[in-house]
Amino acid sequence: MLDDFSLPENTPVLPLQSKLALITGASGGIGRATALALARQGCSIAVHYHSSKEKAEALVSELTKMKDINAVAFQADLSDYNNVRKLHSEVVYHMGHPDILFNNSGTTNRVIGPNGNIEDVSIEEFESTWRTNTGSSYLLTQLCLPKMAEKRYGRIVFNSSVAAGTGGVIGPHYASSKSAMHGMLHWIAMRYAKEGITCNAVAPALVIETGMMSNPSDQLKVRISVGRFGHPSEIASVVGMLVTNSYMTNKIVVADGGWTPSAF
Repeated sequence: MLDDFSLPENTPVLPLQSKLALITGASGGIGRATALALARQGCSIAVHYHSSKEKAEALVSELTKMKDINAVAFQADLSDYNNVRKLHSEVVYHMGHPDILFNNSGTTNRVIGPNGNIEDVSIEEFESTWRTNTGSSYLLTQLCLPKMAEKRYGRIVFNSSVAAGTGGVIGPHYASSKSAMHGMLHWIAMRYAKEGITCNAVAPALVIETGMMSNPSDQLKVRISVGRFGHPSEIASVVGMLVTNSYMTNKIVVADGGWTPSAF
């Protein structure tokens, strides 16, 4: 199968035309930027939000002004697995089965920093973080995958974090919830590759205009080789690449301004 970008020159067909993407946490910086980026490629968007109803509705309004783009907002608190199931069923009922799933939403819970003490994060908060960040992403993927396999087309992307490989600046609960995504995506990618499904992750670091990095200190900037914080649109461009390339799977793309070196 050729990459989705290998269309004849000047073709009117966009790479993601007629596809549907479910983006969790779409009212936030990275989710919103990704929704707009995929819509520009012809993709309709199921806009999930937790509490930012006005931002979600504003995004839907912006998306539906684009030609042939359908967008609907869906509210759900994904810390509750029943709400994950409800979100999936509502999206299928109103828009159809997602072709693309961007597991983007998540929570930090308590921030103890790299110099905090392990006893500062209770086991209850540890489990709560994993349930929201990892468990809900697993369940939503589990719900979406069978139909993708039936259609022999699917794109799954997890929003991880550089913290998964470095420990990060939030705490062990957050870092471990993100690194758990990596083992999950490796299994999914290997299992479903021959059924037309790719599974990857983007691992950002220090991206401003997001809930997590609404007011970053300049001290954090010195960690970044390019000398500045990242922007949501730069993460969205990585997601766009992952969902429009049928040969790229089983990968974690680190987007951190050069903070961490990597070979594979």
